[in-house]
Amino acid sequence: MSSSSHQRYGLDQPQPNALWNDVIESLVGHRSVRTYLDTPLPEGTLDTLLAAAQSAATSSNLQAWSVIAVEDPARKSRLAVLAGNQAHIVQAPLLLVWLADLSRIERQAQRRDVQLEAPAYLDSLLVASIDAALAAQNAVVALESLGLGGVYIGALRNDLAAVIDELQLPPLVFPVFGLCVGYADPEKPAAVKPRLPQSAILHREVYSHSHERTLIDTYDQTIAGFYREQGLDTPSWSEQAIGRLRSIKTLNGRERVSATLKNQHFGQQ
Repeated sequence: MSSSSHQRYGLDQPQPNALWNDVIESLVGHRSVRTYLDTPLPEGTLDTLLAAAQSAATSSNLQAWSVIAVEDPARKSRLAVLAGNQAHIVQAPLLLVWLADLSRIERQAQRRDVQLEAPAYLDSLLVASIDAALAAQNAVVALESLGLGGVYIGALRNDLAAVIDELQLPPLVFPVFGLCVGYADPEKPAAVKPRLPQSAILHREVYSHSHERTLIDTYDQTIAGFYREQGLDTPSWSEQAIGRLRSIKTLNGRERVSATLKNQHFGQQ
């Protein structure tokens, strides 16, 4: 197996039976890049990423997503502040903001004097959000194949209303997350972070967590070793996950997402 697979699961968890090729190697070698060079992107990069994104699956061919390409340094700076002052948002030459977007369909209905009822229901929100996520992940696979790096920015939801104002989003549109795109700084390389063992997330036929405790304890040790190698004083996975969900305070403003979505005419039912 490849070194990426060993890094992803730990050296003590080889997967000798897994099928492999260059595409899978690229996927398993994914890493989040948070330090970028100031090198401009090649001409045509955005067109290529959009072609990959639009080739993702989309529910009922609704294509219920859009994306905003942000390159203006001032706007990136304002968005970075709204997202917890993450420096890589400003540093990366391109920020893509992926949108759940039902407004395009609504405009077609208005042209035909049709009133849409389904957008007010939660499933429509899920459909548009999943469409956006699938499209974005296709773009990430594409950008990494071009030698670029990226990192998702979920913190754009910390102050969703302010981001909506900044991007001038109409009703039935909301930002699901951002994505920084650029060339990774080789002086500060990102590492492949170990994930939970497959046996912890794979369930056959029915859900079962009978062996979970041992698997999680082992993974906590693996990820702790990874963080030490990276010079990070980060809690174990289980401690970090519990801490992230334990209090409303850790939502960092995202507890207001529901109210903002309703203002955007999403998820009222």
